[in-house]
Amino acid sequence: MNKSAPPACGFTLIELLTALLILSLLALMSYRGLGAVLDARAHVSQETADWQRLAAFCARFEQDLQLASPRPVHNASGSAPAWLGRPITATGPRLEFSRFASIEGADQPRRVAYGLNEKQEIELWLWPGPDMAADAPPVRYAVLSGVTKLELEYLNGDLVWVDAWPATPSDTVIPRAVRLRVVRASGGEIMRVFALNS
Repeated sequence: MNKSAPPACGFTLIELLTALLILSLLALMSYRGLGAVLDARAHVSQETADWQRLAAFCARFEQDLQLASPRPVHNASGSAPAWLGRPITATGPRLEFSRFASIEGADQPRRVAYGLNEKQEIELWLWPGPDMAADAPPVRYAVLSGVTKLELEYLNGDLVWVDAWPATPSDTVIPRAVRLRVVRASGGEIMRVFALNS
């Protein structure tokens, strides 16, 4: 008796192509999913770094405010008040004041200022001592970048917010509080209020 050959085992060409197509689609979806996860991770890392820089700036600003001194300073043109808050339309730093040495002894009494430069950075200005000599310009440090607006307001004795200090002759040497508003280039903004030891 003549036996016929057993049927061939394996996949047909159509089945192989279908399997390859399905594997290709799965690989493409996995690649896109992984890309989305990596993009989200990079975005979260960037946002976290931005918020850490903002928190560090606020901590530094608050520390300087807590050390504010009621001592006026002497400069090349005579004297300047202990606390000088300029309106938003003025040139130069927005806020300039005298401060005591830090409690830890890591810093000395000095004159400090904060302002917004043309590169959209908040700058910290530091003079070498509390009095500003004509031949000693401040050292300027960028402490926060990506800022489109820096607004400062000061709480006076009548519990009214003003945009310049001193606003009236009856204003004390140092305001009761400072309200800080920072608008970021990314579109976000923060507002913080700092009470002072006035």
